[in-house]
Amino acid sequence: MDEKFKQRIYKYIIRLIEFLESLPKNLVAKEISKQLIRSGTSIGANYFESQGASSKKDYQNFFAYSLKSANESRFWFNVLIDSQIISGELVDECKWLLKETEEFAKIFASSILTMKNKK
Repeated sequence: MDEKFKQRIYKYIIRLIEFLESLPKNLVAKEISKQLIRSGTSIGANYFESQGASSKKDYQNFFAYSLKSANESRFWFNVLIDSQIISGELVDECKWLLKETEEFAKIFASSILTMKNKK
């Protein structure tokens, strides 16, 4: 699962970058894009960083950071959809990214609970 999950997150980040590159070039879309590039890529960066954690607590903290980044990304994806800044295929892609982000959030939340219960 671990290697597959790494690949899944990495592919998500590449797809996120491609999506952000295709957003309209207006001021609002640019600002949301800046937020999403930080929060969306942070999901993967913190997960990958967890692999080299120096302690169980450190490992758990990286998962918590990934969860927080996923929650922030979910917010920005919903803003893009609900504000109607995007349309057509961009909405479809945004909804896919949102769904994937929600699944990541569930995985990280569940993992954190499991780690806390093992103490």
